[in-house]
Amino acid sequence: MAILKTALIASAIATTFTLSGNALAASKNTSGEHQVSEAPLVSIKTHDAFFDAIKSHCGKAYAGKITVDNSDGGGFAGKELIMHVRICDDRQLQVPFHVGDDASRTWLITKTGSGLQLKHDHRHQDGSSDKSTMYGGHTVDAGWAEVQSFPADQYSKELFVELGIPQSNGNTWQMFIYPETFTYRLIRQGREFRVDFDLTKPVTPPAAPWGYKD
Repeated sequence: MAILKTALIASAIATTFTLSGNALAASKNTSGEHQVSEAPLVSIKTHDAFFDAIKSHCGKAYAGKITVDNSDGGGFAGKELIMHVRICDDRQLQVPFHVGDDASRTWLITKTGSGLQLKHDHRHQDGSSDKSTMYGGHTVDAGWAEVQSFPADQYSKELFVELGIPQSNGNTWQMFIYPETFTYRLIRQGREFRVDFDLTKPVTPPAAPWGYKD
């Protein structure tokens, strides 16, 4: 009888270890540890078309002009405005926006798998980040192949409050891409700023923006 009990206990222990081992193996197989290819970066047609339209200008730069500005000019008035579609891959576009000799601004347009994200990378001349940087927003709908809107995200809203400009919490940035024109537009209640760039006349690309290198 004692021998039978011992055999049953040993069998139960062996079964437990076997089940535990199988569970661990199953866990490994579903954890992605043995993934042999990257998961796809999903995107919808209108976002792809918008992204690809800008990407088609990669390496080129264009001059722009302010067409709407209901403030005091914000330091843009009278200065040469150049956008440069500088770095492009399947996931992100890096588009510096030069204002005269000021090369502190780079627009980052990124596919996230849930849409498109626009961020403003602001740097000092030594390459360090400005305290007002990486603000922007994310698409909340399909938009159009020619137009996408980016309402301010939560990071941006909290940053604007910290910087003492809570009115910017209502910001929506828009970009328009047509065969002859690219437009950058900022709107909120009581505020509109718009720059139109002529895509029919490429200009000499400027040097790398602050914080980046050629």
